[in-house]
Amino acid sequence: MRWLKFTADRTSSWGIVEGDRVIAVDGDPFGEWKRTPRSHALHDVKIELPVVPRTFYCVGLNYLKHLKEAADKRGEVPKVPDRPEVGYRAQNALIAHDEDVVIPATATEQIHYEGELVVVIGKKAKHLSERDAMDCVFGYTIGNDVSERSWQKADRGLWRSKNADTFKPMGPWIETSADLDRMETIVRVNGKESNRFHTNEMIFGVREFIVELTKYFTLWPGDVIWMGTDGASPNIKPGDVVEIEITGIGKLRNKFVAEVRGSAA
Repeated sequence: MRWLKFTADRTSSWGIVEGDRVIAVDGDPFGEWKRTPRSHALHDVKIELPVVPRTFYCVGLNYLKHLKEAADKRGEVPKVPDRPEVGYRAQNALIAHDEDVVIPATATEQIHYEGELVVVIGKKAKHLSERDAMDCVFGYTIGNDVSERSWQKADRGLWRSKNADTFKPMGPWIETSADLDRMETIVRVNGKESNRFHTNEMIFGVREFIVELTKYFTLWPGDVIWMGTDGASPNIKPGDVVEIEITGIGKLRNKFVAEVRGSAA
């Protein structure tokens, strides 16, 4: 089932995507809901963020190729992590499918994308074991982890390099039935494929991260975990359109634009 948050006729609601139409529902997927007679053509609705997470978790360096390329750029020997490690991102950075990524006026040309599988949590969970870790997963969506690499190197934290406004596109919907072992992640820039990898070839998988997270934190419905990426990105410039496809889920598309700053009054 594909759950979509959308706006039509100036009203926002949850819906279920069936083919090229979305069926509006009363309620939400994390609680009680029922189908309604209302439906819309998918191309006629405004697709909204699938969720605004209470906590926005993220994973870094979780694919071997990406780990090696990052180490090569630093002139270091790759160090494969021996345990799952988790970071955070900021809600203000989230934007929906087909919304613009705004490149800040003070940014350099080193703007990169990362196509990522996003895990959406469906119920409250703490202290999960490997046996029951996946029970809290509601479904999956797609994320584009945008970064300004010169800021990433210059700052002690990732406060602006990863968390600037619009730097975290996510969507277009939540897919509840997905076979991770069959999925591929495909990234296209201006329609040309730039990266492709098997989505589930992670150093640590979804199960391992949920076990590690719930040792310390309570997961809540609507929380998300971005699972990292493989490969490297070219520099992205204003006007470029990045499309991230994960087979079995769908496609997330966003255009990059330059920030326009108004003149002082």
